[in-house]
Amino acid sequence: MRFASEAILPPQPGYGAGMSHLVLELRQGEMMVVNGATIRFRNKCRIELVSQARFLFGKQIMGPQDADSALGRLYLEMQAAYVGPAEDQPAALERARARLADLRHEAAPAAAEALSPIATLLEDGDFYRALKIVRRMIADPDGALRRDAP
Repeated sequence: MRFASEAILPPQPGYGAGMSHLVLELRQGEMMVVNGATIRFRNKCRIELVSQARFLFGKQIMGPQDADSALGRLYLEMQAAYVGPAEDQPAALERARARLADLRHEAAPAAAEALSPIATLLEDGDFYRALKIVRRMIADPDGALRRDAP
């Protein structure tokens, strides 16, 4: 998956000034979750998001089978709070907060400090940036927070 363009496009007729559009190019078989709806692309496709939406795509989406660590389980709950069905989001956010609190409590002081920005971002509703931080932590196998499932 790759971004076809990250440039801010000029305002289009009928849209507010300064609104940016995001163009994504997705390959056959890739998935995208937009506002709780899962979409699988049957062929290569280029889409343009012209309004604000909560979405994840490609490798940003974690399946339950991939949540094989404490951080993975945190990511899965945060993902559900961000792009899950609207009726499930509040409960998923509470589970994410609880998992994060447990991680911070169990972690060494330096590791607990590394988790602090995630808590702040969750409270501010900036799920995308919080997910990005957790993805980076999961991807670093030598990181202090990487743990295997019990």
